[in-house]
Amino acid sequence: MKRAAVVGAGIGGLTSALLLNRQGWDVTVYERGSRVGGRIAFEQEGEYRIDQGPTIVLLPEMLLGILEEAGVDRSKVELLRCDPLYRVHYHSGRVMTKKTDRAEQTAEIERLFPGEGRGFNRFMKDMDTLFPAGRAAFLEQMFPRKRDFFTPSLMSLMGKLRAHKSVRKAVGDYFEHEELLDAYSLQSLYIGGSPFGTPGIYSLLPYAEHEYGIWMVKGGYAALPAILEQELLSRGGKIKLNTEVTGLEIRNGICEGIETADGAEKVDAVIYNGDFPNLSGLMKQVPEAPVKRKPYRPSSGCVLIYAGVDKRWEDATTHQFFLPPSLDGSLRQVFNERRIPAKPSFYVFNPAAVDETAAPPGQSVLYFLIPVPDAEGVNWEQESEALAERVLEEAEERGFPGLRAALQWKKVRTPADAARDGLYGGGSFGIAPVLFQSGVYRPQPKPFSKIQGLYAAGASVHPGGGVPIVMQGARMAVNQLMKEMGK
Repeated sequence: MKRAAVVGAGIGGLTSALLLNRQGWDVTVYERGSRVGGRIAFEQEGEYRIDQGPTIVLLPEMLLGILEEAGVDRSKVELLRCDPLYRVHYHSGRVMTKKTDRAEQTAEIERLFPGEGRGFNRFMKDMDTLFPAGRAAFLEQMFPRKRDFFTPSLMSLMGKLRAHKSVRKAVGDYFEHEELLDAYSLQSLYIGGSPFGTPGIYSLLPYAEHEYGIWMVKGGYAALPAILEQELLSRGGKIKLNTEVTGLEIRNGICEGIETADGAEKVDAVIYNGDFPNLSGLMKQVPEAPVKRKPYRPSSGCVLIYAGVDKRWEDATTHQFFLPPSLDGSLRQVFNERRIPAKPSFYVFNPAAVDETAAPPGQSVLYFLIPVPDAEGVNWEQESEALAERVLEEAEERGFPGLRAALQWKKVRTPADAARDGLYGGGSFGIAPVLFQSGVYRPQPKPFSKIQGLYAAGASVHPGGGVPIVMQGARMAVNQLMKEMGK
C-alpha cells in the first residue's frame, strides 16, 4: 500500500486525506497545532460559541459533491439557507436586501435605484452562460504550463469575463449607481481582494450568490473539520496533532519523505496544505530543488470581533454589510495606503437569525469582520481596541440598537494573531487574488513540474480561497497525484 503524508490539517489537507484514503492509500496528516481545521475554528467563552474564520457557504453543491466523492455522506453536514441573502446598509441611509429570486431582486433594485433593474437582468443573463464556462475553465482545470492557459478559447472566455478589468469596472458595464457598484463588487473581500484590484473574472461571485444561494452550516462552519476528522479516523487514516513537519526530503527530483521532531519518514507522496509561501522554507536544505523565492503579496487582513450578547434582533438577517460614505475610498486606504481606514466598512454575522441553536435562548452571538491591511506596519495592540469600539458603536447606531449595553463577552482578533497562527503575512485569505496571482500565475496543485510526488492545496493554491474552492483545489491535487502515481 502506498503512503502519503499530508502537511497541515486545514480543510484542504483533510479533504485530500479523505480522497486519497478512498483510493486505497495509507494516509497520515501532520498538524503542528493542537486541533484540525486550520482557518476553520470556533471562538468560545462559556455558553457562547461562534465561528472564528469563514461563515458564508457559497457553491453548496460543490462542497457537498466533493464530500460525497471523499466518502462523507452529505446528510452529515446540514446546510441552512439564508434568504434574504444579506442586507447592505449604505451610509446614505438606504438599505438594500439581496434576494435569491430574480424578480424580487429586480423589484428591490428598482425600488432603490429606478432604471437599474435592467442592468441586473442583463448581468444575470450573461452570467448564466459565462458562469458554467468559467467554472469548467478555471475552477476545474490546472495550469501546469503557461501554454495550457494561453489558448485561443480560454483567452476568448477571459475577454468575456472582463479579466482585463477590475471587478468594480466589470460590474460597471451593468450598473451606474455607485451604491450598486459597491453591492456587486464587495464580494472580492470574501477572498481578501479589493474590488478595484481583483480581476473581473471574480464577478462570478455575485452571480453565484443569487443563482446558488448563500448558506451556513448548522452549528457553525467549524463543525465541518470535526466531521472530516472523525470520518478519516474511522477509515484507518491517521492524524498526528502537535507534530510540525520541519523539512521535505527531495532527491533526484523526487519527494521521498518528511522530517519531524520524531525523525525522518519515507512516503510515496506529500500534499502540502500550509500557506503556500511557507513551503520553500521546508525545501531550502535541498540543493537540487528548483525553488523560486518569489515574494508573494498577502491578501488583506481582518480585525475580527466576537461577541456574546444578551439580546436578539428579530428583524436582523444572518449576514449584513455596513458601508462607509465611500467604500472605494475606504478600501483604497486599506489596500493602497496600507492603513486602517478612517471610516471602515464591516460585515456582521448573526447566526441566530437562521439557526435557533446558535446561542442560548433570547441571546445572540455576533461576529464583526473589518477589512484592514495585512500584519506588517501597524501596531495592532494599540489600534485594534479603538477600531473595535468604533465599529460596535456604529453597528449599534445603524442596525443593532442596544448592542453595547447587552454585551456579555467580547474578543478581538487581529492580523498579528493571524500571523502568529502561520497565516502568510497575517493576511486572512492566503495570497492576494490580484491578476498576477490568479489562474496560471497562482501556485498550482502540482506546484513544481520538476519535482515528482509533491502536491499542494489550500487558500493560496489555484483555484483559490473560499472553503468549497479550497476543497476543489485539494480534489485536483489528488486527481493529479493518482494520474501520476496510481495505487
